[in-house]
Amino acid sequence: MHKAKETLREVFFAMLPVVVVVVILQLTLLHLPVEVLWRFFGGAAMVGGGLFLFLLGVQIGMLPMGELIGSALAGQGKLWLLIIFGFFIGFVVTVAEPDVRVLALQVDLASGGVISRSVLVYTIALGLGIFVALAMLRTIFNIPLVYLLISGYGMIFTIAAFTPPHFIPVSFDAGGVTTGPMAVPFILALGVGVAAVLGGKRTTADRFGLVALASIGPVLAVLLLGVIYQ
Repeated sequence: MHKAKETLREVFFAMLPVVVVVVILQLTLLHLPVEVLWRFFGGAAMVGGGLFLFLLGVQIGMLPMGELIGSALAGQGKLWLLIIFGFFIGFVVTVAEPDVRVLALQVDLASGGVISRSVLVYTIALGLGIFVALAMLRTIFNIPLVYLLISGYGMIFTIAAFTPPHFIPVSFDAGGVTTGPMAVPFILALGVGVAAVLGGKRTTADRFGLVALASIGPVLAVLLLGVIYQ
């Protein structure tokens, strides 16, 4: 019950500024038809309700399950198992990520179907899955995060030189949309679970940085897609 109250409060204060800004604009500049404003209020209420249920579900089910999966995989002591399931989990949560599907739809419409939704969604999911597996390796072998980030962005800027210009902004948007409400909680919880099992051999810092590292994968994947399309 306490989690529900806290989540409801968070959603209310997150939605309130948006509603207030729209009302102020309506009264001062926009003067849109009243029925449009009422539709906005109705939509805001539905978004708030959906967001409340989603965040509550994340806290009740997604986060604990992610930690348990990470702990169980690390406890097996098999490197290949952790890498394979790290890739698979990263792939499936990206396919389910709503932000990724919104981006893919917009790119499909803007390109006139040249870059289809399914191709972009699975390309982004493939990139993120590979880098989640790489993040698992980083946690196991205690590789400094800064080395991986510098190497990753070095590859990004190198490949971008050979990618068609219209793919470059899409690729960086792809990295951004994978940090959405579906992928981030599960990936973070997975990393926390793995690091917790490794125990004293790792510092607290090893439990974080997975999202930063994983978001490089979709950027690289879309840039490579651009090279292929070219």
